Amino acid sequence: MSVPPNTSPDDPATRPSATAAPKPRRSRLRRALGVGLALAVMGGTVWGVVSWSGRRSAPVGADEGAPPGPPGMTAGRRTARSGPVPVLAATAATADVPVYFDGVGTARALNSVTVRSQVDGKLLKLNFEEGQTVRKGDVLAEIDPTIYQAQYDQAVAKKAQDEALLANAKIDLERYERLAKSNATSQQQADTQRATVAQYAAQVKADQASIDNQKAYLDYTKVVAPLTGRTGIRLVDVGNLVKAADTTGIVTITQVQPIYVTFTLPQQQLSEVVKAFAHGALPVLALGTDNTTVLDRGLLKVIDNQVDATTGTVRMRGEFPNADLQLWPGQFVNVKLLVDTLKAVVVVPTAAVQRGPDGTFAYVIGKGSTVAVRPVTVAQQDDRQAVIASGLAAGDRIVTTGFSQLSDGKKVTVSGEGNGNGTGNGAAPQAGKDGASRQKTEASAIAPADRADPAEPAAAVDGEPAAGKPATDRSAAESRRSGTEGSARGSTVR
Repeated sequence: MSVPPNTSPDDPATRPSATAAPKPRRSRLRRALGVGLALAVMGGTVWGVVSWSGRRSAPVGADEGAPPGPPGMTAGRRTARSGPVPVLAATAATADVPVYFDGVGTARALNSVTVRSQVDGKLLKLNFEEGQTVRKGDVLAEIDPTIYQAQYDQAVAKKAQDEALLANAKIDLERYERLAKSNATSQQQADTQRATVAQYAAQVKADQASIDNQKAYLDYTKVVAPLTGRTGIRLVDVGNLVKAADTTGIVTITQVQPIYVTFTLPQQQLSEVVKAFAHGALPVLALGTDNTTVLDRGLLKVIDNQVDATTGTVRMRGEFPNADLQLWPGQFVNVKLLVDTLKAVVVVPTAAVQRGPDGTFAYVIGKGSTVAVRPVTVAQQDDRQAVIASGLAAGDRIVTTGFSQLSDGKKVTVSGEGNGNGTGNGAAPQAGKDGASRQKTEASAIAPADRADPAEPAAAVDGEPAAGKPATDRSAAESRRSGTEGSARGSTVR
């Protein structure tokens, strides 16, 4: 503290008082100025946010005096809801539609044989490869024939011996008959010799039978294929001793061309199958696990003579040529049995048929690209197409995709269109080998309805930068929208 001139520091008048309070005027002034400055900054910030929000929610292309839209709805979303709805469409067509009954079956070999040895002996040779197709009569294996060859030769020799005895007995018989006529010998001796000849003749026949038996055993030493088919994995190796009593066998042969498929159908469908089967064999399709790929085509051969009471199903058997070996014994397959063909019926993609509280209906595109709700009656349908019994005619354009914003009288814009076959090319459906049309439904996607332009990111509708694009200039997005002819309310979604 400074001391005034000509004043002593010890003067009580000039010494500061310890109890005197500081003057708060200056500090109060500073506090008031700080609060005012803070309020000014907050007010400016709030004003800026409100002004920016007002510009963002203003209708695109609308006049300054136009009334604002509903709170929370941006210009892009109001445009999407008020404009035409983007849809995909198809044209109802006329086609011949096959009526199939679906079942699940198992492929079975037409014939299956386990080849076994019929004699005992050492296995000398195997003349086949595993998985090889063999013909009937081919020699598959050879067994040591030494013993059986010796027994055969012995039987042949025994027959030769008995034939010699027979020849000698016949000569003696002729001699005794001549002597008996001249009474040089008794008739009894001639009769005895005749019996001896007959005995030797019978012995020769027995010898021939023995030869045939030994010849059969000798032939059994060569194991032949009993039928034409495909060999499996061999069950015995060369060098082993095989016996006729063995149950294992040498190899298994299965006949897979042609091949059977045994499947079941519900008893409720039996009457229709029997009625159609009475007019001729019914075509059967064997399908893969995807229920689409056709493995082979065959004919229904057998309908079982009784219904399984435990399952309520009836067994049936179809025969397939299996030229490409697509079917294998024991393989599970899906089966389609053709029982009828609907001629010249109206077909549409299954996706076009909708269901509501009042039943099935479809959106039909009329004049002015407006849709009308039309009740329809479906005769039958699958995952690709539906047969319309009533409600639609060939040539009607119907919506197949984009139902979320549709209502009766709503305007639409069609992004893609095909025929009732779902091919999208407008061509008439083609008939297949069995006289039925082969039809596929085209799977398509549609842009969300709240987009003003599918080619532009969705965020551009709200004035926000799209994901993955830098937000460098929000005014550029607004200028692009406002620069189009007319207001956003009249724009169409492509």
